[in-house]
Amino acid sequence: MKVKTILVSQPEPKVENSPYFELEERLKVKIDFVPFIYVEGVEAKKVRHQKIDLSSYSAIILTSRNAVDHFFRIAEEMRFKVPDSLKYFCQSEAVAFYLQKYVVYRKRKIYVGKRTFQELSPLIKKYKGEKYLLPSSDKLKKEVPETLDALDVHWKQAVFYNTLVSDLSGLRDVFYDVLVFFSPSGIQSLFENFPDFEQKETRIAVFGNSTVKAAEDRNLVVNIKAPTPDTPSMTMALKKYIREVNGKK
Repeated sequence: MKVKTILVSQPEPKVENSPYFELEERLKVKIDFVPFIYVEGVEAKKVRHQKIDLSSYSAIILTSRNAVDHFFRIAEEMRFKVPDSLKYFCQSEAVAFYLQKYVVYRKRKIYVGKRTFQELSPLIKKYKGEKYLLPSSDKLKKEVPETLDALDVHWKQAVFYNTLVSDLSGLRDVFYDVLVFFSPSGIQSLFENFPDFEQKETRIAVFGNSTVKAAEDRNLVVNIKAPTPDTPSMTMALKKYIREVNGKK
């Protein structure tokens, strides 16, 4: 079946040159954006209850832009002046680029992975003498602590924000040819909002192995997967699939 409509379970991109907009224009499909999950910051006093003293850490591990935002929010709420000597280990270039919102890039020690957390781990291992803080959501991919434990480095997780399920009741009678997910939390949100959801002819697109597993655990058939060697991004995976089923070049 041809693809005409796509629902991406994330906020709409704020940049004009988003590849989603290019995909929409070139392949003549309609793409809507509705965040299936949202984050809510944890209060500084609750972070203190986790026995977190920011001054005790010499390095920060940042896995997402949310982690960046909430680390600096907590630092401000705790009236902690982030030292120039602090090392930043960013999971991807996108996270490192976003860090510039808060620090002068050229004056900081910033180490950047390629895309996955495993690809960042050699850089962390190289600096085993550091004391690492991992600001995260209450829902952390298990591969992250497993990888850090295997590296045998001094690290601690701190929950700086919670991942919550959005109210999707407005979508109850709206149907899309493709639903796009980026995390197990998105899959959870789908079934919390619509316990009786049946896939039928809807195609499911997922990003990441943990999201694939979450979908398959719910007996969903995954039709589109990213990243792969041929399609490292979700938009590339969508483009390839749509061209195949719609017969467009």
